[in-house]
Amino acid sequence: MEMTFYLPPWNSSLEHPLLRGDDLHVWRAVLDQPASVVQSFLSILSSDERRRSGNYYFPKDRDSFVIARGVLRTLLGRYLNMQPDQLRFCYGAQGKPGLTVPSGTNQIRFSVSHSHKLALCALTRNREIGVDVEYVREDLANTEIAERFFSRREAAMLRALPIERRAEGFFNCWTRKEAYVKARGMGLSLPLDQFDVSVGPGEGAAILSTQESSKEALAWSLRDLAPAHGYVGALAVAGGNWRLSCWDWTG
Repeated sequence: MEMTFYLPPWNSSLEHPLLRGDDLHVWRAVLDQPASVVQSFLSILSSDERRRSGNYYFPKDRDSFVIARGVLRTLLGRYLNMQPDQLRFCYGAQGKPGLTVPSGTNQIRFSVSHSHKLALCALTRNREIGVDVEYVREDLANTEIAERFFSRREAAMLRALPIERRAEGFFNCWTRKEAYVKARGMGLSLPLDQFDVSVGPGEGAAILSTQESSKEALAWSLRDLAPAHGYVGALAVAGGNWRLSCWDWTG
Protein backbone atom coordinates (compact mmCIF):
# COMPACT_ATOMS: atom_id res chain seq x y z
CA MET A 1 0.00 0.00 0.00
CA GLU A 2 1.45 3.40 -1.02
CA MET A 3 1.83 5.70 1.96
CA THR A 4 1.45 9.46 1.94
CA PHE A 5 4.86 11.05 1.53
CA TYR A 6 5.07 13.43 4.46
CA LEU A 7 8.27 15.09 5.70
CA PRO A 8 8.30 16.17 9.35
CA PRO A 9 10.27 19.40 9.82
CA TRP A 10 14.05 19.21 10.08
CA ASN A 11 16.44 22.17 10.31
CA SER A 12 16.71 24.48 7.31
CA SER A 13 19.65 23.97 5.00
CA LEU A 14 22.92 25.83 5.64
CA GLU A 15 25.12 27.04 2.80
CA HIS A 16 28.29 26.79 4.92
CA PRO A 17 27.69 24.14 7.61
CA LEU A 18 30.21 23.77 10.45
CA LEU A 19 31.02 20.29 11.74
CA ARG A 20 32.81 20.43 15.09
CA GLY A 21 34.59 17.51 16.70
CA ASP A 22 31.57 16.09 18.57
CA ASP A 23 28.92 17.11 16.04
CA LEU A 24 26.98 14.60 14.03
CA HIS A 25 24.92 15.88 11.11
CA VAL A 26 22.28 13.92 9.22
CA TRP A 27 20.98 15.37 5.97
CA ARG A 28 17.74 14.34 4.31
CA ALA A 29 17.22 14.63 0.55
CA VAL A 30 14.17 13.88 -1.59
CA LEU A 31 15.12 11.68 -4.55
CA ASP A 32 12.34 12.85 -6.87
CA GLN A 33 14.24 15.60 -8.66
CA PRO A 34 13.94 17.17 -12.13
CA ALA A 35 16.00 15.73 -14.97
CA SER A 36 18.10 18.90 -14.91
CA VAL A 37 19.24 18.10 -11.35
CA VAL A 38 20.15 14.55 -12.34
CA GLN A 39 22.23 15.83 -15.26
CA SER A 40 23.91 18.43 -13.07
CA PHE A 41 24.90 15.78 -10.54
CA LEU A 42 26.13 13.43 -13.26
CA SER A 43 28.62 16.10 -14.26
CA ILE A 44 30.29 16.08 -10.81
CA LEU A 45 30.48 12.30 -10.37
CA SER A 46 33.67 10.39 -11.01
CA SER A 47 33.96 8.09 -14.01
CA ASP A 48 33.60 5.12 -11.66
CA GLU A 49 30.38 6.53 -10.17
CA ARG A 50 28.95 7.20 -13.62
CA ARG A 51 29.82 3.65 -14.61
CA ARG A 52 28.09 2.32 -11.50
CA SER A 53 24.99 4.38 -12.28
CA GLY A 54 24.86 2.74 -15.70
CA ASN A 55 24.59 -0.70 -14.10
CA TYR A 56 21.06 0.01 -12.87
CA TYR A 57 18.40 -1.50 -15.09
CA PHE A 58 15.57 0.87 -14.19
CA PRO A 59 16.03 4.61 -14.85
CA LYS A 60 14.41 5.47 -11.51
CA ASP A 61 17.02 3.44 -9.62
CA ARG A 62 19.81 4.96 -11.69
CA ASP A 63 18.57 8.49 -10.99
CA SER A 64 18.24 7.75 -7.26
CA PHE A 65 21.87 6.63 -7.14
CA VAL A 66 23.03 9.72 -9.04
CA ILE A 67 21.09 12.08 -6.76
CA ALA A 68 22.28 10.39 -3.56
CA ARG A 69 25.92 10.55 -4.67
CA GLY A 70 25.51 14.07 -5.97
CA VAL A 71 24.04 15.27 -2.68
CA LEU A 72 26.88 13.56 -0.80
CA ARG A 73 29.51 15.25 -2.97
CA THR A 74 27.80 18.62 -2.67
CA LEU A 75 27.63 18.38 1.12
CA LEU A 76 31.20 17.20 1.53
CA GLY A 77 32.33 20.01 -0.73
CA ARG A 78 30.62 22.54 1.53
CA TYR A 79 32.14 21.12 4.71
CA LEU A 80 35.63 20.90 3.19
CA ASN A 81 35.46 24.06 1.08
CA MET A 82 36.24 22.03 -2.03
CA GLN A 83 34.65 21.65 -5.43
CA PRO A 84 32.42 18.52 -5.37
CA ASP A 85 34.00 17.06 -8.50
CA GLN A 86 37.48 17.31 -6.92
CA LEU A 87 36.67 14.92 -4.08
CA ARG A 88 38.28 11.49 -4.24
CA PHE A 89 36.96 8.41 -2.48
CA CYS A 90 38.74 5.32 -1.26
CA TYR A 91 37.12 2.03 -0.28
CA GLY A 92 37.76 -0.46 2.49
CA ALA A 93 38.15 -4.20 2.04
CA GLN A 94 34.36 -4.67 2.27
CA GLY A 95 33.52 -1.59 0.19
CA LYS A 96 33.03 1.04 2.91
CA PRO A 97 33.70 4.45 1.31
CA GLY A 98 35.93 7.12 2.78
CA LEU A 99 37.62 10.30 1.65
CA THR A 100 41.14 10.39 0.27
CA VAL A 101 42.59 13.32 2.20
CA PRO A 102 46.08 14.41 3.32
CA SER A 103 47.31 12.74 6.50
CA GLY A 104 46.90 14.66 9.73
CA THR A 105 43.60 16.31 8.81
CA ASN A 106 40.50 16.27 10.99
CA GLN A 107 38.91 13.64 8.82
CA ILE A 108 35.21 13.60 8.01
CA ARG A 109 33.54 10.19 8.14
CA PHE A 110 30.25 9.65 6.37
CA SER A 111 27.55 7.15 5.50
CA VAL A 112 24.75 7.24 2.91
CA SER A 113 21.52 5.31 2.54
CA HIS A 114 18.56 5.68 0.23
CA SER A 115 15.21 3.94 -0.13
CA HIS A 116 12.20 4.66 -2.33
CA LYS A 117 11.97 8.50 -2.45
CA LEU A 118 14.40 9.44 0.30
CA ALA A 119 18.14 9.56 0.98
CA LEU A 120 20.03 10.18 4.23
CA CYS A 121 23.63 11.34 4.51
CA ALA A 122 25.29 11.19 7.93
CA LEU A 123 28.59 12.97 8.65
CA THR A 124 30.90 13.36 11.63
CA ARG A 125 34.61 13.64 12.37
CA ASN A 126 37.11 10.98 13.43
CA ARG A 127 34.62 8.32 14.48
CA GLU A 128 32.93 5.53 12.56
CA ILE A 129 29.34 6.06 11.53
CA GLY A 130 26.59 4.19 9.69
CA VAL A 131 23.10 5.24 8.64
CA ASP A 132 20.20 3.31 7.16
CA VAL A 133 16.74 4.30 5.95
CA GLU A 134 14.04 1.94 4.75
CA TYR A 135 10.62 2.45 3.25
CA VAL A 136 8.14 0.39 5.26
CA ARG A 137 6.71 -2.42 3.14
CA GLU A 138 4.44 -4.64 5.15
CA ASP A 139 4.78 -7.47 2.62
CA LEU A 140 8.46 -7.78 3.56
CA ALA A 141 7.95 -7.59 7.31
CA ASN A 142 7.24 -11.24 8.04
CA THR A 143 8.58 -13.77 10.51
CA GLU A 144 10.06 -15.98 7.76
CA ILE A 145 12.46 -13.24 6.69
CA ALA A 146 13.17 -12.39 10.32
CA GLU A 147 14.05 -15.98 11.15
CA ARG A 148 16.32 -16.17 8.11
CA PHE A 149 18.31 -12.96 8.70
CA PHE A 150 17.80 -11.88 12.32
CA SER A 151 19.17 -13.50 15.45
CA ARG A 152 17.02 -15.99 17.35
CA ARG A 153 16.54 -13.46 20.13
CA GLU A 154 15.37 -10.77 17.71
CA ALA A 155 13.01 -13.13 15.89
CA ALA A 156 11.48 -14.13 19.22
CA MET A 157 11.04 -10.48 20.23
CA LEU A 158 9.37 -9.77 16.90
CA ARG A 159 6.94 -12.69 17.26
CA ALA A 160 6.01 -11.42 20.73
CA LEU A 161 4.80 -8.08 19.35
CA PRO A 162 1.11 -7.49 18.53
CA ILE A 163 0.47 -8.18 14.85
CA GLU A 164 -0.30 -4.55 14.13
CA ARG A 165 3.16 -3.49 15.47
CA ARG A 166 5.28 -6.15 13.78
CA ALA A 167 6.04 -4.20 10.60
CA GLU A 168 7.39 -1.33 12.67
CA GLY A 169 9.36 -3.72 14.85
CA PHE A 170 10.74 -5.53 11.80
CA PHE A 171 12.07 -2.34 10.23
CA ASN A 172 13.35 -1.06 13.57
CA CYS A 173 15.44 -4.20 13.75
CA TRP A 174 16.49 -4.09 10.10
CA THR A 175 17.65 -0.46 10.06
CA ARG A 176 19.46 -0.70 13.38
CA LYS A 177 21.35 -3.78 12.22
CA GLU A 178 22.19 -2.30 8.82
CA ALA A 179 23.42 0.96 10.37
CA TYR A 180 25.71 -0.97 12.73
CA VAL A 181 27.09 -3.20 9.97
CA LYS A 182 27.76 -0.15 7.79
CA ALA A 183 29.50 1.65 10.66
CA ARG A 184 31.73 -1.37 11.23
CA GLY A 185 32.57 -1.47 7.51
CA MET A 186 32.51 -5.27 7.48
CA GLY A 187 29.72 -5.90 4.99
CA LEU A 188 28.61 -9.52 4.66
CA SER A 189 31.60 -10.67 6.72
CA LEU A 190 29.57 -9.65 9.80
CA PRO A 191 26.49 -11.93 9.74
CA LEU A 192 23.28 -10.27 10.88
CA ASP A 193 22.49 -13.09 13.29
CA GLN A 194 25.74 -12.62 15.24
CA PHE A 195 24.49 -9.66 17.28
CA ASP A 196 21.21 -8.53 18.87
CA VAL A 197 19.51 -5.13 18.71
CA SER A 198 16.35 -3.86 20.35
CA VAL A 199 13.18 -4.33 18.30
CA GLY A 200 10.02 -3.11 20.01
CA PRO A 201 8.27 0.12 18.95
CA GLY A 202 8.91 2.79 21.56
CA GLU A 203 11.89 0.87 22.89
CA GLY A 204 15.16 2.78 22.75
CA ALA A 205 17.56 1.79 19.98
CA ALA A 206 20.43 -0.26 21.39
CA ILE A 207 22.86 -3.04 20.64
CA LEU A 208 21.92 -5.62 23.26
CA SER A 209 24.76 -8.09 22.76
CA THR A 210 27.29 -9.40 20.26
CA GLN A 211 29.00 -12.75 19.89
CA GLU A 212 32.37 -11.02 19.63
CA SER A 213 32.61 -9.69 23.18
CA SER A 214 30.54 -8.03 25.87
CA LYS A 215 32.56 -4.82 25.43
CA GLU A 216 31.74 -4.50 21.72
CA ALA A 217 28.08 -3.64 22.37
CA LEU A 218 29.13 -0.90 24.80
CA ALA A 219 31.45 0.71 22.25
CA TRP A 220 28.59 1.87 20.02
CA SER A 221 25.59 4.17 20.21
CA LEU A 222 22.38 3.59 18.25
CA ARG A 223 19.81 6.27 17.54
CA ASP A 224 16.45 6.13 15.76
CA LEU A 225 15.68 8.74 13.12
CA ALA A 226 12.32 10.03 11.90
CA PRO A 227 12.98 10.55 8.18
CA ALA A 228 9.38 10.76 6.92
CA HIS A 229 5.97 9.18 7.30
CA GLY A 230 6.22 5.60 6.08
CA TYR A 231 9.98 5.38 6.63
CA VAL A 232 12.20 4.08 9.43
CA GLY A 233 15.79 5.20 9.96
CA ALA A 234 18.64 4.42 12.31
CA LEU A 235 22.11 5.71 13.08
CA ALA A 236 25.09 3.81 14.54
CA VAL A 237 28.04 5.77 15.93
CA ALA A 238 31.27 4.72 17.62
CA GLY A 239 31.38 5.98 21.19
CA GLY A 240 29.13 8.51 22.90
CA ASN A 241 29.00 12.19 23.86
CA TRP A 242 28.03 13.45 20.42
CA ARG A 243 25.52 16.11 19.35
CA LEU A 244 23.01 15.25 16.63
CA SER A 245 21.52 17.81 14.23
CA CYS A 246 19.18 16.90 11.36
CA TRP A 247 19.08 19.06 8.21
CA ASP A 248 17.13 19.27 4.99
CA TRP A 249 19.08 19.42 1.74
CA THR A 250 17.44 21.92 -0.58
CA GLY A 251 20.07 22.26 -3.30
